[in-house]
Amino acid sequence: MPMNLMHRRLCSSEKWARTTKDLILPWTLDGVDLGDDVLEIGPGYGANLRVLVEQAPRVTAAEIDETTAALLEQKWGDRARILHADGAAVPVPDESFSSVVCFVMLHHVPTAAHQDRIFAEAYRVLRPGGVFAGCDSQPSFRFRLLHFRDTMNTLEPTGLPDRLTKAGFSDVSVQRHPESGALRFRARRP
Repeated sequence: MPMNLMHRRLCSSEKWARTTKDLILPWTLDGVDLGDDVLEIGPGYGANLRVLVEQAPRVTAAEIDETTAALLEQKWGDRARILHADGAAVPVPDESFSSVVCFVMLHHVPTAAHQDRIFAEAYRVLRPGGVFAGCDSQPSFRFRLLHFRDTMNTLEPTGLPDRLTKAGFSDVSVQRHPESGALRFRARRP
């Protein structure tokens, strides 16, 4: 799921890391108990990972791109377990994690069916009572420009609760950010 050069530069920048730390993760995880063992699906260049390793005793990251996974291993391998894996097929046993998170990455998944497999996998690897939480952007002119020749398959906010429920989750909520229009979701494995 390649990204264009402009997009790669943004996502690997310190500015993006600060935005993640100061705005995206606080809003997305407000009131979420991550527990003791977190899986991040699609960490990209690690902006979220650098925050998560401060918030949970154990963090695992599943990154689909082999080169990026190797970079994450070099930078964060002493503080997190890095897996080169598709978020739809994480090589761990059932019920391994207290929480599963993903931040601003689902729109890079090329099809709704693949996104649904990621939701099902998040459910599989969560312990009963565990939370699946995340956020993603919504289309805008600037967002479309940033994704020129990129995969851009945004989530439909009104349909997301049903998709998460079909994956097995309960207590599903989807909210829109009042300023950016981004969405955040939370769901629990019963």
